[in-house]
Amino acid sequence: MTQHAAEWAAYVDGYCERLAPGLLGEPFNTISNVGFLLAAVAVWRQSRGEAGPRVLAAGLALIFVASTAFHMLATRWAGTVDSAAIALFVLAYAVVFAHVFLRAPWRWAWLAVPAFLALAVPVVAGADALGLPGAQYAAPLVAPFVLAALTARDAVWPALLTAGGLFGLSLTFRSVDHTVCGSFPPGTHFLWHLLNAAVLYLVTRTAVGRWVGSPERADPSTAGR
Repeated sequence: MTQHAAEWAAYVDGYCERLAPGLLGEPFNTISNVGFLLAAVAVWRQSRGEAGPRVLAAGLALIFVASTAFHMLATRWAGTVDSAAIALFVLAYAVVFAHVFLRAPWRWAWLAVPAFLALAVPVVAGADALGLPGAQYAAPLVAPFVLAALTARDAVWPALLTAGGLFGLSLTFRSVDHTVCGSFPPGTHFLWHLLNAAVLYLVTRTAVGRWVGSPERADPSTAGR
């Protein structure tokens, strides 16, 4: 095995629950990923057979698979796949939001990706400079509140605001995981999973509910509209 391959296959012991290598080394963290699967199934059923909304359901299912693999295998490559699955979902949701709620045509909705990155880079850098725990998630923490502000005249803003509050609580549980090991060996990372599943379901259900109810059916294939 080359040095580069060995680095990617390196063992990762990053959570309170993980005590040694092994597929069952993080039972709470592994099983709690079922929340993402349940969210994916619920969104899939809500999509009413439309291909577009089912892309978001597939994204939730991918997070379930990637996060489960990471917490079972505990390797660097699996952790990278886990982070990539979350990032892809966030960017896909930004595009869907721009089309569904801001009524941007599909040919322009993709600009939500650089817009999100333009927000994320300074926010994450600022949180990191301040030494805040979970700084890499600062942008997703701010994002629901920004989306709620953008939909202030829409009935969906309370759901987005609630999602932001839940994510703040979720991030707190992720941040204190190692500090509770002595009194609670399983740690609190599994609560990060469960609350994140609720957050992602809430924001996705909100978008899909509007998407499938739209008279134009918001089909991505009509990219020129």
